[in-house]
Amino acid sequence: MAASERRPRAEHGTRDRKRRKAVLAATAGALALGGAAVVVPTAFADDPVTEALAGAAELLPVDDDLLGLVDVGEVKELTESLTYADGEDAVTVSEPDAGYVKVHFERMLLDAGDYVTVANPEGTESYRYEESMVDQWATSISGDTAVVELHRAESGAASDALGVLIDRAAYGFAADVVDALVADKADQARPEESVCSGDEKRPSACYRTSYPEVVEHADPVARLLIDGTVLCTAFRVGESNRLLTNHHCFTETWEAKQTEVWFGYDCVACGADTANIPVKVAGQQVLKTSKPLDYTLFTVEDFSRIDQFGYLELSDRAAKAGEAIYIPQHPAGRPTEIAMESAVDGGNCVVKNAVYDGYVPGSDVSYYCDTEFGSSGSPVISRDTHEVLALHHFGGCPNSGVNAQLIRAEIGNLI
Repeated sequence: MAASERRPRAEHGTRDRKRRKAVLAATAGALALGGAAVVVPTAFADDPVTEALAGAAELLPVDDDLLGLVDVGEVKELTESLTYADGEDAVTVSEPDAGYVKVHFERMLLDAGDYVTVANPEGTESYRYEESMVDQWATSISGDTAVVELHRAESGAASDALGVLIDRAAYGFAADVVDALVADKADQARPEESVCSGDEKRPSACYRTSYPEVVEHADPVARLLIDGTVLCTAFRVGESNRLLTNHHCFTETWEAKQTEVWFGYDCVACGADTANIPVKVAGQQVLKTSKPLDYTLFTVEDFSRIDQFGYLELSDRAAKAGEAIYIPQHPAGRPTEIAMESAVDGGNCVVKNAVYDGYVPGSDVSYYCDTEFGSSGSPVISRDTHEVLALHHFGGCPNSGVNAQLIRAEIGNLI
């Protein structure tokens, strides 16, 4: 039970989507979707994958309830305040065994020079808020306890109108509970799991010595915590402030603003249960989104804090069947794991079908690399060039991602 103490909230799809290999169209054209048209760029008019996309008349049936969105926490109502007239300067919000605590401010009104911090009890993770705000989430605190503290200038006047009002908090489920929820949802979603032949993903730390370039290209991959309780994955694309995830994760700027983006969230060592403290920034603005190609391009606040993690580039060519690939991801919200091995493929993860159905015929690339709920939005990367070949979004064994060449054709001018 939650407690507070005062001191003086696609990836995977299903075979019900009736996926099939695309029958390539003979001519390029436009994809009519509810009165709108997605125009095929001229530069790709002769590409067979683009022709397949262009020939589609409508979206293929996809049960959106079976995409990779799973709640990994719960939101509970609170009534806590720290006003300028109070005798207290801090309130503690906690939930036994919670994986994280994320406080929501109904209102924060501050005098100039005053500020509020949200931190863990040890003070090793702390976030500072200096500006007044309304209806906003604070950055989550790892662990089961968050301390909200009001810092005031000594000469400030007492007032009930100024201060902080906390109306709810999101509490993350413990790691074993999240794993059980993910496994249960995968069982309900389809007869075949997206873990295709035993789970062959490994923490990124396990490849630091053997495959340093792979680990380096996993650094730009981030964990998303959406609206306090929902998980996805994203990655930096291009050297400016641009990130890419799935349309089915979020689509609008107000949703981006309610999303945390975690970088550097990986295990301290191979086999260790301890993870590095991530760098957490908030989403800022959605620049472009597409349901047919299931992508959302967005920016983050405090971009300078994540510039150190590098970036990935979208490939300008089609994937090739048999091409070796790997997928850095945050399955079930865990620290970075990399799918690079596949017993189904006889060793390495490879492209199974270079042309495969997604939301529309021929838009996807398929593979047997293991993924889970929470992996939506992960990059599918070439082992040879380390460029992104696809944006992962569906499970089903084979799993699949949207051809990055098609996405680049739509957003290349923005990245």
